[in-house]
Amino acid sequence: MKENKLWAPWRANFILGKKEKGCVFCNRLKMKDTIKNLIVYRGEKCIVILNKFPYNTGHTLVIPNRHIGQIEKMTAIESEEYFRLTQQSVKFIKKLFKPDSLNLGMNLGRASGAGVPGHLHMHIVPRWVGDTNFMPVVGKTDVISFPLEPIYKALKKEFDSYNG
Repeated sequence: MKENKLWAPWRANFILGKKEKGCVFCNRLKMKDTIKNLIVYRGEKCIVILNKFPYNTGHTLVIPNRHIGQIEKMTAIESEEYFRLTQQSVKFIKKLFKPDSLNLGMNLGRASGAGVPGHLHMHIVPRWVGDTNFMPVVGKTDVISFPLEPIYKALKKEFDSYNG
């Protein structure tokens, strides 16, 4: 049986590189906002950040600043900003990338698939008709059409004019 391969040499740094210590989101909160940390907006209680390993082009996350893993422990002020920034992110993503629809979701705990179970985050994943193909299903591989930098610049520009 012939074995097919998809070469992705850009992932070598992730696979072989030094693993980040601590919470990846808390680490980003301490960094200056650039393409390196992928934060496109800082609110009073939450941030909007691009997913470094996206499921699709424009995959964005809304994350509370406070390291908290349980949604029921969010304060009313945190919750309000969290969902307001989710709505605003959806608005900007629709404007900039014109997806046919979006997936929104949270994985609350490791058993539900949370990659960072100790720090809440809302996934906002743009979807286009026909964007599902055999790669994720058969090849267990996501195909991302655009690099992160132009997505970061476009969303950052929109959030720079947002006065939440």
